[in-house]
Amino acid sequence: MSLMNEYIHRKMSAKDYEKELRALIGRYNKLRNTYLLIYVAAIGKPIPSIALEQPDYFVIQDMLKDIADYKKLDFYIETPGGSGETAEEIVRFTRKHFDSVTFVVSGEAKSAGTIMVLSGDDILMTETGSLGPIDAQVKIGRSTVSAYDYMEWVVNKKDEAEKNKYLNPFDATIVAQITPGELGGVANSLQFAKDLVVEWLTAYKFKTWNTTETRKLPVTDEMKKARAMQIADDLTNRTRWRSHGRSIKIDDLIDEIKLKVTRVDSDKELADVVYRIQTVCRMLFDSTNIFKIIATSERRIIRSAATAGGPIPIPQIQKADHVRVQQKCTQCGMVHNLYGKLSKDPKIDVELRKQGLKPFPTDGKLVCKCGFSMDLSGLKNQIEMDTGVKIVV
Repeated sequence: MSLMNEYIHRKMSAKDYEKELRALIGRYNKLRNTYLLIYVAAIGKPIPSIALEQPDYFVIQDMLKDIADYKKLDFYIETPGGSGETAEEIVRFTRKHFDSVTFVVSGEAKSAGTIMVLSGDDILMTETGSLGPIDAQVKIGRSTVSAYDYMEWVVNKKDEAEKNKYLNPFDATIVAQITPGELGGVANSLQFAKDLVVEWLTAYKFKTWNTTETRKLPVTDEMKKARAMQIADDLTNRTRWRSHGRSIKIDDLIDEIKLKVTRVDSDKELADVVYRIQTVCRMLFDSTNIFKIIATSERRIIRSAATAGGPIPIPQIQKADHVRVQQKCTQCGMVHNLYGKLSKDPKIDVELRKQGLKPFPTDGKLVCKCGFSMDLSGLKNQIEMDTGVKIVV
């Protein structure tokens, strides 16, 4: 049976998944004799804060700053990328507080995530894990775009104008809005990403690389830097990888880029824990409005939000024996006043029905008068996680 089917058959609540995640982190720490932090984003949910951003650094810093009993940090990461500056701050902080840092990749760690992973003393990777081409995400107008794609478009338009002596009106209008400062900022962002990779590979990943593998010759600092620059060039070679979203798997890293990576799947016990962490996080994302999890065995910060087109929960007014929810229909805008019982006392129903509230739907489906059906199962799981009590239906 697959891990996902196993957890589905166990019929776990969001609170149960949270407890399972804490237990798995504890199990991982004992197995590796390290301190594990997980940073996982629900890649694919249409929420701007999915990306790595500065508030994430503050959370991680706060969670790890008082850890004194461990000198080794393992960092499980899943992210579509984001701020290179935030990646730099996280890496510099963890390096200041831990003697060694190992990154664990079982899902996607793209763009700024890849940059962070390449700062590790070691990289633990499963067969499902993937990195991505090194790039920077830059803010252009109202959009966040790939710095490489942006510069490539600008260069292509420049070449087109020189060849044809003109640009079509649409492209000309866009080009006219580009400032030299903007171009310089994008170019600097690309170089910044490469510089970080070269610096961190040389200082950390190659720290114990003292002799060459075949001829056993001494490895100099210049050789380490040259090798780091080659890897950075390989990972920014978009002709090779074709797209910013391309998945670079463990075999690509080992066989093509010649980067040493530890195969998690070679250790069955470790692989079981890592794949379970990945699966539990996905189950939480699928069954709640959670979109980002930052957690250790003792602490957790979970960020949640309504996804576009889904339920829009309005802040709840909680009491000891019930929770009240105002649920807005996303089609007609009608507001439904609901309550969820946190106690089996039948008097709760009598009192709240008199106030015009309706009980939380037994099947988790709320059908509006306009005919639109809303799935409230994610909201139900979120309430149970926040209160620590299951809703009585």
